[in-house]
Amino acid sequence: MLNTVRYDGPAGTPLLIAHGLFGSARNWGVIAKRLSADRPVIVVDMRNHGNSPWFDSQSYADMAADLAEIIDQPMDVLGHSMGGKAAMVLALKHPEKLRRLIVADIAPVPYQHTQMGPLSAMRRVDPAKVSNRNDAKEQLGDLEPGVADFLLQSLDMKEKRWRLNLDVLEADMPQIVGFPDVTGVFDRPTLFLSGANSTYVLPEHRPIIKPLFPNAKFAKIPGAGHWLHAEKPREFEAAATAFLNMPSPG
Repeated sequence: MLNTVRYDGPAGTPLLIAHGLFGSARNWGVIAKRLSADRPVIVVDMRNHGNSPWFDSQSYADMAADLAEIIDQPMDVLGHSMGGKAAMVLALKHPEKLRRLIVADIAPVPYQHTQMGPLSAMRRVDPAKVSNRNDAKEQLGDLEPGVADFLLQSLDMKEKRWRLNLDVLEADMPQIVGFPDVTGVFDRPTLFLSGANSTYVLPEHRPIIKPLFPNAKFAKIPGAGHWLHAEKPREFEAAATAFLNMPSPG
């Protein structure tokens, strides 16, 4: 069972949040707490991340099954990037477990990019020889702005280790940047919420999205890239809240 962090809120449909690659539940703490003003919120550490167990697979079938285990009543589900793909597979395989779905800046398609750069950077760090986060940051080397600080949230200084299963994440990177051949339809309300400066969700993806998610709506947050929830948290929260609070169709 995945490690979960729960935020109590008023009675209503709970919201389950699934983070992206190299992330953790703690990355979503501030947003989760604010969203819990309207509903209970549950944030998970995905497998091989954070305080969740380590397994020898990072497939989307397995990640979706992990999420399904958490859901004991119909929930709203929000997933970002890798977590968004896992949430889509969950919705397609177990539509009865979801009321609404928010997919943050990802599409159900394979991507050509790889995330081996950050992973290789983490391998350059020897946690046993690091005395503080600044030392670790220097060892990470040159990364895109903000990436080093994000990765260091998964460095356990007390235990002198990464809270990420780097070996499995590296081995399964083709699956992580890909998308499985999954059948099914999720015909309940779905929001594809993207950063306006991101290229992860493009107009040419819509003919792929619509047969799987026929009630999909699309929205963009101005001035945000792929890390839209971190770059524009208030706008992200407002868009998510507005969608989750919409009257259910029918």
